[in-house]
Amino acid sequence: MMSEIEKIIQNENKKNPLTDEEIAEILKISREDVTRYRLLNNISNSNERRKSYLYDDIKKILKENKNISDRKLTKSLNEIGYNVSRFVVSQIKKDILSMAYDVKPVENVKDGKNEKEVENVKKNENSKEDDDLKSSKKWEKADLLSFKGIIGYDGSLKGQISQAMAAILYPPHGLHTLILGPSGVGKSQLAESMYEFALESKRFTKKNPFIVFNCADYADNPQLLMSHLFGYNKGSFTGADTSKAGLVEKANGGILFLDEVHRLPSEGQEILFYLLDKGRFRRLGETENMRESRIMLIAATTENPESSLLLTFRRRIPMVIELPPISERPFSERYRIINCFFAEESLRINRSIKIRNDVIRALMLYDCSGNIGEIRSDIQVSCARGLLNTLDSESKNIDISLSYLPNHVRMGLLNVGKRDPEIEKYCDKDMIVYPDRRSSLFPKENRYIFPNEIYQFIEDRFNELKNQGLSKSDIYRIVGSQVETELKRFAYSTKLNSTVSKKELKEIVGEKIIYAVEDAVDIANRYYSNIRKNFFYSLAIHLSAAYDRLKHGKAIINPQLENVKKEYANEYRVAKEMIDKINKDLGIELTDDEVGFVAMYLRTFSANEDKSKKKVAVIILTHGHVAKGMAEVANKLLGVNIAHGIEMDLDERPEAALSRTIELAKKVDEGKGCVILIDMGSLITFGEIITKRTGIPTRTIGRVDTVMVLECVRRAIIPDTTLDDIVNSLDINKSYVGHVEGVKDSYKLPKAVVTICITGEGTALKIKRYIEDKIVGIKDKFKIIPIGAFNEQEIDEQIVDIRKKSIISAFVGTIDPKIDDIPFISVEEIMSGEGLGKLKEVIGIDIRDKSPLEGVISEDLILVDLDVNSKTDALDKMIKLLDLKEYVDRDFMLSVYKREAIGSTWMKEGIAIPHGSIRYVKRSAIVIAKLKKFIPWEQDLKTDLIFLMALKEDSKGYIYDLYKVLRDKEIIDKLRKARNSAEMKEIILENTIPTE
Repeated sequence: MMSEIEKIIQNENKKNPLTDEEIAEILKISREDVTRYRLLNNISNSNERRKSYLYDDIKKILKENKNISDRKLTKSLNEIGYNVSRFVVSQIKKDILSMAYDVKPVENVKDGKNEKEVENVKKNENSKEDDDLKSSKKWEKADLLSFKGIIGYDGSLKGQISQAMAAILYPPHGLHTLILGPSGVGKSQLAESMYEFALESKRFTKKNPFIVFNCADYADNPQLLMSHLFGYNKGSFTGADTSKAGLVEKANGGILFLDEVHRLPSEGQEILFYLLDKGRFRRLGETENMRESRIMLIAATTENPESSLLLTFRRRIPMVIELPPISERPFSERYRIINCFFAEESLRINRSIKIRNDVIRALMLYDCSGNIGEIRSDIQVSCARGLLNTLDSESKNIDISLSYLPNHVRMGLLNVGKRDPEIEKYCDKDMIVYPDRRSSLFPKENRYIFPNEIYQFIEDRFNELKNQGLSKSDIYRIVGSQVETELKRFAYSTKLNSTVSKKELKEIVGEKIIYAVEDAVDIANRYYSNIRKNFFYSLAIHLSAAYDRLKHGKAIINPQLENVKKEYANEYRVAKEMIDKINKDLGIELTDDEVGFVAMYLRTFSANEDKSKKKVAVIILTHGHVAKGMAEVANKLLGVNIAHGIEMDLDERPEAALSRTIELAKKVDEGKGCVILIDMGSLITFGEIITKRTGIPTRTIGRVDTVMVLECVRRAIIPDTTLDDIVNSLDINKSYVGHVEGVKDSYKLPKAVVTICITGEGTALKIKRYIEDKIVGIKDKFKIIPIGAFNEQEIDEQIVDIRKKSIISAFVGTIDPKIDDIPFISVEEIMSGEGLGKLKEVIGIDIRDKSPLEGVISEDLILVDLDVNSKTDALDKMIKLLDLKEYVDRDFMLSVYKREAIGSTWMKEGIAIPHGSIRYVKRSAIVIAKLKKFIPWEQDLKTDLIFLMALKEDSKGYIYDLYKVLRDKEIIDKLRKARNSAEMKEIILENTIPTE
């Protein structure tokens, strides 16, 4: 995989190098893996790799025309293949001109989107008669509070602030402004500051509104977006029962800020252009009446305006301000941003925070594509972890160490290419911030979020890990270990807000919940004398969520349930009694999963837990001076001390190295065993010998590098993880070898079934031929390898050789070689027929021939004799069924209706095949509805059979198989005559079984 990364970088377009995220997408791996590889091999990021080419081409253009505008220069570069922002071009242009030509570059205050208006700006700026602009001079020099909240207002953003001030002060009502820049650079903050400046400079008063609207919130429903923006008349569309004013009317006389303006559809841009040009517009549904509104528009976008906004719309916005990414800002400003965000967190949690110097260094060095917004988020994560660590300690101060940072931030320490004396001067000592020092950065925001709805946390985390490709068992293990941590965060947040009285709480959760919780807490108090006061508040809020979830038919899943039953037996018993009482009081049926949650709450809000959880140790064993360095990097980046290195001299005897490894294993084992990573296959037997001599469980992996050590240690610190979990997870990731071969990447090896007989290879060969004859197609996917010998030792040696070249999926024969992770099927089972079914299961071929649609069609997704009168009614019911059973996200419905608006989804024979975007599909499924009567689908077309497809991008085969059914009139007639969902399912599946 690492060689693939390097190959991609070597062959990339030098004018537009690939970002780490784009490389990760190509290889279907995580961005962190790409970043690690790049940093460890001193490969620059995409911006740095492009720099020399960009400089050379800009120099060539400037030699021909050194007075070329930034806009035209950027356009010229884009025409020869670059995809580069005007801000970057402007900065490079200034550098080149100042060095090569000693000419002061021309400042583009407004970048020619409307040449006539720009010329008017210049004329008015020079006009002595314009009193407004004369008075503006004092504002340009003033130390204005409205922009001081923006770090860099007097530094790298000075030009942008000047543009913003000019836009506000331009008579009579300001200049419409477009703010450009990637996500997280502070576009919204600049717009808010412009409004504050308008008030401060007396251009506006508080009577002049500042209206904010994010076009992305309704991008999937253009009609709803337009209705919010321009308003609508009664009856203009289904559901418009009254007339309503839009934001354009509400913003009259003030400023309308449209964020993500590129998500505004073209018809919306046209209406907005007319408004800016004429000051008039119509609500949706109006045909005659014209309304008036005078607004100053501030719009923001992350996209290239020339490709995402209409030319007519762009021409009405003469002021264009481009904000740079954080990577192009001075280090001094990045340091101030980091300081301000920590100060914000200190104020919110009312504690002083000490930030270690290596934390600052990592934050200064890491690649943050999300810019200032990502830095803020990562700092909040570190503060949340730091706060959690102080809950059971006497200290009120928070000490942020490297282990509290997210993994991708810690990787910044490896970014040696960025290290220089200027950065180091900010990292030579710790930083301390205090709650009495308010930060001015993002002053209006107050977003410190502790998850207080545990079900939502589980769903979000489950989907996140599922999208990363983890198995269900791995997800449950990881999410389960995090649930208690989230409960502790909830516990602490309720402690901070526990001044709410029962009367106030009753208004939030309802009287029935309060009475039920009172009874439940009385039960808890009979068994526990040390329950914290805020237990009542927390349980009431949680139970309210559970009650609401049950009413809406949503499942309650506790991934930690089995562990709770085993580890918290007493709490579980008490919780069971509490839930029985709650069920009786509320007339509901909460399940064991909810009992598990209440038990966890009891545990969290009563006695302190034992923090001394044991971990798997990691031993790295290498020839030469490598192992200790890798261990040190992993420990430091992950904030632990569980990785240990042993370095062998090249002439050291293996017996001596083994002796040292045994002593280290005895010293570092905490009772959960050791993973041993080795650099040469000759040491593969060390683990087995150590286990035999000491009894310490071990697993040995025949390969090691720094990235692998980091991943191994990261897995080892997950609570309740085991040796097998770690080794299996490394195999699952397809980046590492298993714990036997140690030669090739296991995922590249062919799969095999080994037939085995202790009396000789002849019998094994007969078994092979029998299997090939009985299981059609097995030879295409598996090597069938017969082996035979007269003793077990010879068989073991042959198996070792086979495993170096193949992945053994199963053994079949007269003797079980007893290799734990590989199943054995006896020849007697094979001959009886039962073993053939077992073998098919093991190697992934079903016991019986089946339809490929079996995985996406089920009886509970088939609606028979559905009584509806319209297409909308039918779709709503079918989509809600998918949502209820958690096959799709809530946005799937919008995507279905959007697809319907594009064109026909009606087929011959009265069949409809609606479908939505793959982006909102969690699991592939097809919902089928046989209607009670035909309904109109579109124009004069009618249907009574609907197949709603919710399929992921890898599901093309399902579509093909479904079409085979839909094209066959005889099958369709059978479906129409079917009496129930089971019959319909059987008709479809039996007609899509592949023939040999």
